Formats: sequence, structure tokens, C-alpha cells
Amino acid sequence: MASVSIYLNFAGNAEEAFTTYKRVFQSEFSTAIMRMGDMPAQPGMPELPDHEKNKVMHVALPILGGTQIMATDMLESMGQLQEGNNVTISLNPDTKEEADRLYKELAQGGADGVAPHDEFWGYWGTCKDRFGIRWMFNITNPQ
Repeated sequence: MASVSIYLNFAGNAEEAFTTYKRVFQSEFSTAIMRMGDMPAQPGMPELPDHEKNKVMHVALPILGGTQIMATDMLESMGQLQEGNNVTISLNPDTKEEADRLYKELAQGGADGVAPHDEFWGYWGTCKDRFGIRWMFNITNPQ
């Protein structure tokens, strides 16, 4: 079933923040915290420095009314966290075709687009629309 989540980027303290949110919302993580060092090597990407391997690659926490917040640590080696790249609306459509349609519409006139494509966890893409809002498209592979 399609859903929407709010995706947050942190400057290295995602685990601390989400441990706090877990307590506040009296909830449990949807899945175990994934670490940057858990990510399979990608062709053409340099190896992560040791101090970045334990950073949070992905964490998800249900909060209120079926809403889920998700997060990652923004790695120094991949850019600097700043207002404007710290929040993303994550769309989880039911099909790749719907993800492609949404991407095409939202990316029109925008910037920083990565068209949806297959990744090791599923089908994923992202863009910033012409109004400066960041969108992510994600269909997780079945477990």
C-alpha cells in the first residue's frame, strides 16, 4: 500500500535523535538501524573513511497516525548539511510506473534529480522540484 514518510538528514547525530524520538513517541524502530558500513561497495565509489562507517545509513520510526519518520547521517565526504537539504518528503508508491510518473512531474523545472532506478534495497530516485522541495521515491524490495 502506498505511503508517505518524512525523511530527515542529520549531521552525524541521527541515532541520538531517533533514540530520543523513540522514547518521546513510545514507539519502536520499523527495522534495525542500517549503518553506512553495511552498504555493499558500489562501482566507482571510493571506500568510506573509518569514522563514517558507523554512521546511520537508514532508520525508520512510526510516530503518529500512521506517519513514519526516517533518517540518515549526511556524510562529510558526500556534502555539507544545510537548511534546504535536511528534510525530504519520501513517497512510497505501489509501482515503478507510478514512481516514474511522479518523478517526471516533480522534477520538471527542478534540479538535483536522480531518476528512479534499481538499487540493492529496491527502486529509488530523488529530485528537488522547481519550488525547492526535495522528494524521494522508494519502492522497497520484498523481504
